[in-house]
Amino acid sequence: MTEPSFADESAADFADVYEANYRRALALAYSLTGDRASAEDLTQDAFAAAHRNWARVAHHDDPMAYVRRAIATRAISRWRHLASEARGMARLRARTAEVVPPVRGDDAEFWAAVRALPGAQRQVVALRYVDDLTIDDIAAVLGVAPGTVKTQLFRARKTLAARLGCAPIEIEGDRR
Repeated sequence: MTEPSFADESAADFADVYEANYRRALALAYSLTGDRASAEDLTQDAFAAAHRNWARVAHHDDPMAYVRRAIATRAISRWRHLASEARGMARLRARTAEVVPPVRGDDAEFWAAVRALPGAQRQVVALRYVDDLTIDDIAAVLGVAPGTVKTQLFRARKTLAARLGCAPIEIEGDRR
């Protein structure tokens, strides 16, 4: 039987530290985040960093100090990231509110019906009626043939008419 190498001993030491301290590390992460999934991510990231640096970390008086610090640092970074994301979303909402006109009640019903269409039909309707693009322009945007756009637009109008209880509209130049 061969003697275990230093790498094997080191791996065993890490596994022992991980097994003995995972729950406490997770509790620390949870107390800093308030979210179980985020706490699990932080804990795993911290232990992964400790494992990558185990040759150095193993010689500390308290290897868990490295893990605890990694969790605390990552939790702060997470909060900064979330705060930055929230500020960005608030700025985006403010800009969107200025750009997007309010939807009238009858328009809301129409656009809800459009959102229920299959993807390709939803795309051609939005490009046709929001951006006022021609069949050829829509085909170029979507990278399909103009005939495909006409077919999708025809099907969308037929479905929308049935859902909204009106007759389908036929527009010259849009025929299949």
